[in-house]
Amino acid sequence: MPRARPPAAVEKQARRLGASKKAEDAVVEYLQAQGFDVAARNLRLGHLEVDIVGLRDGLAVLVEVRTRGATAYEKPLASVAGKKKMRLLHAADRLWRGYLSKRPDVARMRIDVAGVTFGVDGSVHIEYIPGAITA
Repeated sequence: MPRARPPAAVEKQARRLGASKKAEDAVVEYLQAQGFDVAARNLRLGHLEVDIVGLRDGLAVLVEVRTRGATAYEKPLASVAGKKKMRLLHAADRLWRGYLSKRPDVARMRIDVAGVTFGVDGSVHIEYIPGAITA
């Protein structure tokens, strides 16, 4: 029988998931303001996941959204390294081969990373890096 999680751990996870959704919502708004159509959110590719897939002018962008609170030691973009980069590259390859390359409106693909920081006053700051991850 699985162990029950302490209430504090459940509460912390709920806050984290709420912040992640809020961060993704902010990045979706940012992409739409840049003229992208959002084709998918939290797209599952087997054991892999892509946070956001956007489309504009023959370009598909896969966006990894990372978030941190205002008092965090590490900035959100610093958390994309090593294994995470490899998972994103693998997800991009799987998405391109299985779906995007077959679409007549998609000619190329890029992997972007968005770092979202929440201020203590509730403000949202997005640092967006187009083409942040390459093979």
